[in-house]
Amino acid sequence: MMMGGPGGPGRLLNQETQKPKRIGATLARFWSYFRPWWYAIALTVALIVVATTLQVATAPVIGQAVDCYLAPNPAACWIDPPAVSLDVQARLAGLGRLVAILALLFTAGSLLQGLAFFTLNWAGQRALRQIREDTFAQIHRLSLGFYTRNEAGNIMSRITNDTDTIQQTLGFALLSVVSGVLQLTITGALMLQTNVPYALLSLSVLPLMAWATFYFSQQARRAFRRSRQEMGSVNAGLQESIAGVREVQAFSREEESIEQFRRANAANRDANVRAASFTSALNPVLEALGYVAIAIVVVVGGLSALRNQPLLGATVISLGTVFAFIQYVQRFNQPIQQIAVLWTNIQSAIAGGERIFGLLDQVPDLVDRPDARPLPPITGRVAFEEVWAEYKPGEPVLKGVSFVAEPGQTVAIVGPTGAGKTMIINLIPRFYDVSRGRVTIDGHDVREVTAASLRSQIGIVLQDTFLFSDTVMNNIRYGRLDATDEEVIAAAKLAMAHDFIARLPEGYQTRLGERGAGLSQGQRQLIAIARAVLANPRILILDEATSSVDTRTERLIQRAFDTLLEGRTSFVIAHRLSTIRNADQVLMVQGGQIVERGTHEELLALRGAYYALYTSQFRREEELAA
Repeated sequence: MMMGGPGGPGRLLNQETQKPKRIGATLARFWSYFRPWWYAIALTVALIVVATTLQVATAPVIGQAVDCYLAPNPAACWIDPPAVSLDVQARLAGLGRLVAILALLFTAGSLLQGLAFFTLNWAGQRALRQIREDTFAQIHRLSLGFYTRNEAGNIMSRITNDTDTIQQTLGFALLSVVSGVLQLTITGALMLQTNVPYALLSLSVLPLMAWATFYFSQQARRAFRRSRQEMGSVNAGLQESIAGVREVQAFSREEESIEQFRRANAANRDANVRAASFTSALNPVLEALGYVAIAIVVVVGGLSALRNQPLLGATVISLGTVFAFIQYVQRFNQPIQQIAVLWTNIQSAIAGGERIFGLLDQVPDLVDRPDARPLPPITGRVAFEEVWAEYKPGEPVLKGVSFVAEPGQTVAIVGPTGAGKTMIINLIPRFYDVSRGRVTIDGHDVREVTAASLRSQIGIVLQDTFLFSDTVMNNIRYGRLDATDEEVIAAAKLAMAHDFIARLPEGYQTRLGERGAGLSQGQRQLIAIARAVLANPRILILDEATSSVDTRTERLIQRAFDTLLEGRTSFVIAHRLSTIRNADQVLMVQGGQIVERGTHEELLALRGAYYALYTSQFRREEELAA
């Protein structure tokens, strides 16, 4: 069932970063991952509230230290009004008590803030773990068509770099922003409670700060989004170069490869420099505005206190209140600067979140229908009924293909490159869907059964064999995870792989390199065949699985296949004459259609398209074999 729409087929992942998205929607998605740990978030908020309150409370204590002990003012001293009449020693003792209170407030606030940091990270790591698991599960749900449209390195960048960016931000940055917002709220309330006119005067630069923060953060967000996109391109180029290093060296294209990587890396550098320029420019602007606010408080409040008269319509305040307001303004400006700077970092995390959620929102090309049922055990009758299929809309690869493969038959599929052979075998396990017609197995339309139950009864051995970085034993056991060691060895013997495996340094426990590095192509195919043997499928699909082994080994494998394929239906994209000779029927495919069908001898007798292919490709092989 082909599905389109936003996030569906035909949309490249790296295009997602070109359109701005709502920050609120991304943050809401983040919260959905934090929701199971709401109690930790609630505890974090409570700790931050207490810690911030304790730290902000130091401002009035400093003001009282001035009014009660440093520049005694009985009218403003509410801690120890008689302090003005005390001698110097008594005033020092009182000042010492306030210093001790300040030290206690600072220490307690710092400890509680550290505990809040730990609690938030505890919840954040669990949320990030779930994001990674959901992303990893999603890449296994997406259809093969998705991977033909998107680079592997770009996808990997989302799971690694973008998740790391979120991880780095969710700790210190998010905690600092939450703490800063609470500090702003508490400080603003205390300022208004202390003296409304001077509070409003102190906050007069706030609109400018808000505008600067909004402007710079918006620019930084766009730059960080671009940076995340360019990093994906860098990773994609790196992954491709590593995978194709043999071809690069074989054709002496090292310089061209390096130049391509240099251009991608330069684009990534430029994006990061642009993001850093907005990030670094914001803090000086806010700091300058903060000093302006302090200057206003010092000039207006200081003159009022020294002259004992109101200025600019404000009431007369004490010198201690002026000092307290300086602390308030610093306490107020500090989180604004901190939030503004960290907010640009959060923009990077949001950009990374957009990319990750963009991947999670990708709709697979193929999904089980709501009423899909498990495919029961099959005998292996496969029928194509007027099948049309395409990789790209409007460009059919198969055009009205019809044939029937009875249980136990071997069907060889031959034809020139691009004829549609691979599409035929891809439709059987439903890696792609038909656009018209239907494919049935034992009468069941493959679109009406669950993909898992369908593919569990089909074995596939491809010409380009993939082996995992694991032991030989586990690579074969991948065909059936509950198989015993004895069953694995029996499958390897049937696939003629046992002898060379036994000669490996640690036998079946030898750990293979990436993609089976250290083994020949033929040996890798033998292991892949053993894997398929172990799976014991009712339908077997072979993309000429014996094309990379020598003639002697091929004959041994072919005899093993005679036993393996008994009672099973097999489809083989054939490149060797021996496979075609043994087939029950041969399908000659040209231009997306079956132009001829029959046995090898029947098609030769027709002296048509198959005969022309045989004389150009297979006759020389037959002569050499003779």
